[in-house]
Amino acid sequence: MKRIAVVCALLSVTLACADTEPALQEGRDAETTFDGLVRVNNSAFKRAWAAPDVDVSKYTKIMPGGAEFEFRAVRGSTSTTRISSNQREFPISEANQQKLKDVVGEIFDEELAKSTRFTITDEPGPDVLIVRGAMLDIVSLVPPERAGRNEVYLSRVGEITLVLEVADSMSGETLARAAERRAAERPGNQGVRASSVTSWQEVRRLARSWAVKLREGLDALQGVPQ
Repeated sequence: MKRIAVVCALLSVTLACADTEPALQEGRDAETTFDGLVRVNNSAFKRAWAAPDVDVSKYTKIMPGGAEFEFRAVRGSTSTTRISSNQREFPISEANQQKLKDVVGEIFDEELAKSTRFTITDEPGPDVLIVRGAMLDIVSLVPPERAGRNEVYLSRVGEITLVLEVADSMSGETLARAAERRAAERPGNQGVRASSVTSWQEVRRLARSWAVKLREGLDALQGVPQ
């Protein structure tokens, strides 16, 4: 079915779909969002929804729609308070919040520019899809570096919830949405000494993996039967 192929390309955001063919939920019990998207079962993305009977054959361009960033407020902890031995979450400084926005924006811009299916534009049009995203509930698992503290070895340096949306640029209608919470972590769950260098390496690795999957999922639309 054509719409299932579209859902696979837009929402699995991977080189291939899930092992079981993805399918829109149907019937009275189908999960539907507030804006009319229907839940996709068996998507390779953890949660995915799509507008039924989407036809993307007319789209040839993508317009970056920006991104939102939301950082978890770690209760009872500031840059000046003492870190307790059982503390597992830490606030992110304003400087590092801005650095994360810059790093993520740069990586996603680089990957979308590599698309073989779409060209990038900054103007809406009848053949233009808006790609927008949000990174929510961002939290650091790395204690701030302070003189004299013991070395800390971590396999995960932080967690982020990513939300991606694809929308028609003229009407603003959301055609697809996907969401997933992931940790910035070492391959194989290997523990390494936590530092600003290793932490940012893992953040970049996670951002790059998401950006590549988004680009490859969009490029897969060229294989959707017309």
